[in-house]
Amino acid sequence: MNLARFPRRRYTEGETPLERLDRLSAFLDGPEIWIKRDDFLGFFPGGNKTRKLEFLMADALEKGADAVITCGAPQSNHCRLTLAAARKEGMECHFIIEERVPGTYSERASGNMFLFQLMGVDSIRVVSGGADMTAEMEKTAAELRVSGRKPYIIPGGGSNAVGALGYVACAEEILSQSFRKGVSFDRIFTTSGSSGTHAGLAVGLWANRSGIPLTGINISRPNSLQVPLVEKVARETARLLGIEEPLPDSLIQCFDGYVGEGYSLPTPAMTKTVVLLARMESILLDPVYTGKAFAGMIDLIRQGFCRKGEKILFLHTGGVSALFHYQKYFDPELFPEDGRR
Repeated sequence: MNLARFPRRRYTEGETPLERLDRLSAFLDGPEIWIKRDDFLGFFPGGNKTRKLEFLMADALEKGADAVITCGAPQSNHCRLTLAAARKEGMECHFIIEERVPGTYSERASGNMFLFQLMGVDSIRVVSGGADMTAEMEKTAAELRVSGRKPYIIPGGGSNAVGALGYVACAEEILSQSFRKGVSFDRIFTTSGSSGTHAGLAVGLWANRSGIPLTGINISRPNSLQVPLVEKVARETARLLGIEEPLPDSLIQCFDGYVGEGYSLPTPAMTKTVVLLARMESILLDPVYTGKAFAGMIDLIRQGFCRKGEKILFLHTGGVSALFHYQKYFDPELFPEDGRR
């Protein structure tokens, strides 16, 4: 695949690290666990959307846009990173915020909401949960066109074929790094949310004939909805890349038993896992995405899904800034299995 033929901005200098989690691996007495630190991507404090935005912002600039519009939940990491990229490029940035959980939007909230204000988002319009976000973004785009702007709409999570190219590139990066380190992964785990990261990785690993299975841990939807969503973006990404061979039916694998009550709503397993990894490996997970996904991976390991001695890789998709908004859910006294010894 020749990704160089697609316009791309570079927001990260070099590759993100592959880190072996020795203490956690010994603690679980199962597979050898590694982590891909995409929380180290550009635009502090990092996150997976940066890779997508390298292609999306380049596409917007090539089309002459001077403003971007996107959408997300009140603590959206994607919105934060889109705003950061827009500021870097000297473009306006406008948000449609979906209040999926009633009463959760507040201009005075900490976490990403504070960063929205700090970076000076140009406008925020709040809509109720279940709203047609595409239609809402189109409304804002129409208003901007009337004022003489040239807006570019970025879908939630940056999850379309253009954005997914960022994780096709990431798949190639992982394969190159693992070759240089002399480690052959038996499985890769990723959060499966808006679908662009999962779809891009799946296409990249498959098209490079890696033979490495990819497992998604859902954070918002049941498999009946999530698998078709990821498959759709994967097909569109393959088409954009000019891949004519049909994608295998078994390419997309998801586990949906770790969502809890819904998107962004904490689970006991998530909070316990965030504390465990912080105390054992000095790595922070976020409460909405990686906390739930890592908790799901640990549960699958304990069920025997991965054999002892296998080498597995977890993709850390970032989002740590949202953690500070969820402080009230973390009581260290509730987690005696904390890895301090």
